[in-house]
Amino acid sequence: MQVIPVLDLLDGHVVRAVRGERNAYRPIQSRLTAASEPLAIARALLDASGARTLYIADLGAILRRGAHLATLAELRTALPAVELWLDAGFTDYASMRTLLAQLDAPAAHSNLAPLVPVFGTESLHDIEAVRAAQTAGLAPILSLDQRAGQPLAAAGLDRSPALWPSRVIAMTLDQVGSYAGPDLASVERIRAQAPARTIVIGAGGIRDRDDLAAAASSGASAWLVASALHDLQIDCTHRASA
Repeated sequence: MQVIPVLDLLDGHVVRAVRGERNAYRPIQSRLTAASEPLAIARALLDASGARTLYIADLGAILRRGAHLATLAELRTALPAVELWLDAGFTDYASMRTLLAQLDAPAAHSNLAPLVPVFGTESLHDIEAVRAAQTAGLAPILSLDQRAGQPLAAAGLDRSPALWPSRVIAMTLDQVGSYAGPDLASVERIRAQAPARTIVIGAGGIRDRDDLAAAASSGASAWLVASALHDLQIDCTHRASA
């Protein structure tokens, strides 16, 4: 099971996400580090998880308060070997391309790992955006968002497995930061719907290594984790990295 650490950005801070109640998010207090800067926290999460992938939720962009462009650019250049997955509330292909163009590295940094766009169904309005990103060779990820058991999918992508890319996230916002356990039922449902080679990634609720084992048994290939890393509830140092 691959653990993918999550960095949530809001109003210039790294925040602790709890149950998707974004107006109540507060700046992170982490047992991993006393530092508060996004880059320092990102490095601490990567060290704790052994990951070479970092999921970034730019909540400022998702909530239409403005993307954290300077922070994103700093993370991009300071972590050249880390694959960054970016959810910035993309509504369509054009909005995604506009933001990624602003984060394109200069030629001197052409060795940077990929910047991968994540299309969250709560924000996405154009059902063709994911296909356009695939055609452009961007290897997009689709986040199938839900809250209170209801899909958040204006474009209807949750009901269109044939349009899904090779990687999808089962994003149950109610479970994020909840310590309520992972939503295995949603992973199993999506796994059953998805084409055979689709990689399904879970999100939220992880409390300990037993939860990670259960998540792996549900058909998930990876899981997005933040709180359990910050609170030292899981130890990934002996885990074989994916």
